[in-house]
Amino acid sequence: MTDPRSTLISTAAHFYQLGWMVGTAGNLSAQVSDGSFWITASGHNKGQLGINDFLRIDTDGTVLEQPAPDIRPSAETSIHQVIYALFPEAKACYHIHSIEANLVSGFTDGDKLPLPPLEMLKGLGIWSENPQVDIPVFANHLEVRKIADDICDRFKNTPPPMSALLIRNHGLTVWANSPDSARNYVEIVEYIFRYIVAARQVGI
Repeated sequence: MTDPRSTLISTAAHFYQLGWMVGTAGNLSAQVSDGSFWITASGHNKGQLGINDFLRIDTDGTVLEQPAPDIRPSAETSIHQVIYALFPEAKACYHIHSIEANLVSGFTDGDKLPLPPLEMLKGLGIWSENPQVDIPVFANHLEVRKIADDICDRFKNTPPPMSALLIRNHGLTVWANSPDSARNYVEIVEYIFRYIVAARQVGI
C-alpha cells in the first residue's frame, strides 16, 4: 500500500504558492490499494503540511487512521467519497479555491459553463475538432453533504465530459487516475479559467 502523503504535501505547497490554496483553503486526497484514501486535515495551512496533517478514510467515511484525536478530516470529505464511488478509475481528487474559478462561476446562471475550444482541452481528454464542451457547475451550500448529494444525483445519470467540476463561488474539483494527473488537470483547467477571464477583459 503506497503512501501518497509526500506527493500530496508537495502538491499542496505548489498550489499554495500559486494562490490556489491560501491559508487553510482547499483539500487533496489520494487512494491507496484497499480503496481507502488519505485526505488533508481540516483547518491546516496547506503551505506547511506535514505527514501528520492527513487522515485515512474508508469508503463509507469511517476514519481509519488519525494522528491525534483533535485532527478532523476536511469539510469536503463527502465530495471526495462521492467522486471515488462514482468513478472507480479515480485515484486522486483535488479541490482548490482560486480567484479565477470563483469569477468564471459567475459567468453563467445555469448548471454548466461553456469552455472555449482551446488546444489545452486535449490535456483533459477532449480530442475533437473545435470542441463544444462545458464544465458542470454546482450550487454552493453551507452543508457540504448537500453539494456531494447534488454531484451524485447528476453524475450517476449523466457522466461529465471531463474529470472536473465547478462549485459556484467556492472552487474547482478534479479527479484522475493518479496524483500527478490530478495536478495536471488542475493546472489545465485553471489555465482555461484565466483565459476566460482575460478574454472578457479584452472583449473577445
